[in-house]
Amino acid sequence: MSQATVRIKKGTYRNQPADNMVFELVQQFQRTAKKQFVTVRNTGQFPGMPEEIRINVDGVAAYEFVAEGTATDTKPKVTEMTNIETDEQVMARIRERFEILTEMTQAATTGDIRAMIVSGPPGVGKSFGVELEIEKATLFDTIAGRKLRAEVVKGSATPIGLYQALYKYSDANCVLVFDDCDSILLDDVCLNLLKGALDSGKKRKISWLSESSALRREGIPDQFEFKGSVIFITNLKFDQMKSQKLRDHLDALQSRCHYLDLTLDTMRDKVLRIKQIAEDGELFNGYDFEKCVQDEIIDFMSDNQNRLREMSLRMALKIADLRKSFPLKWKVMAATTCMKAA
Repeated sequence: MSQATVRIKKGTYRNQPADNMVFELVQQFQRTAKKQFVTVRNTGQFPGMPEEIRINVDGVAAYEFVAEGTATDTKPKVTEMTNIETDEQVMARIRERFEILTEMTQAATTGDIRAMIVSGPPGVGKSFGVELEIEKATLFDTIAGRKLRAEVVKGSATPIGLYQALYKYSDANCVLVFDDCDSILLDDVCLNLLKGALDSGKKRKISWLSESSALRREGIPDQFEFKGSVIFITNLKFDQMKSQKLRDHLDALQSRCHYLDLTLDTMRDKVLRIKQIAEDGELFNGYDFEKCVQDEIIDFMSDNQNRLREMSLRMALKIADLRKSFPLKWKVMAATTCMKAA
């Protein structure tokens, strides 16, 4: 009896996409309390995995039957799949990047690192680690009632506002963190000021050559030496910007400082980042959840990754709130309040 062959229109296996892959069918669509899947024969599509695997799909319409022989013709080449990371390797890579972020931030608070750009998608915790180290660095300033030697600036900034902030934290061992201030990168004046602060020379001179009553009122000179450190946290990936003019500016910034890409480029990376923090005991701290409940929330997010409004730590906490408040109907509540309309 010939073996039925199916093409997966949209599906995943262990958070890896299986879209448009063709398999020999082992068992048709099944549904459990947690997942919907179809069992197929793995003939090289996912190297190193079992011979029979379950492809997670969203209903029977997510796959179709095709003619025999199609599997052999359309199967991805094994050589293209050999570099796929395991879940454990992905989480280890991400953990290492965030550990580097912590260490680099600590070095910035002591003046050993003068400039760093951190790139990563929103909602993965890149700001949290930096802010935690800034709080530690300014703890004794707070206790002593002294001026804090570090500040986190959020949102947009005008050129004059940026100049004032740089002057305020221009002393050695001061740290100025720009978080979600991507508008600075779209303003030529702001970019030139930032380049001056990030310059690799021994002396970093920053000038404001335009008349400004605001600077006079604050007693800020039209030129000063910047001795502090700058950390710029952004959602942008500098190497993927389409505007050549902006790319030139960003290349100039990169050449002046350390550039840390947190490598959270795929939905799978984000899911595993959330899982990693949960396993480290940091995500659901305070909810008093058993591990099985934490796993249930992560599995729910993974299974519905294409429907959630965003894949982030914030979303995980929103769903955790629903799980705690509505233990019997939290999935229905989450589908209504956290997912995009079908």
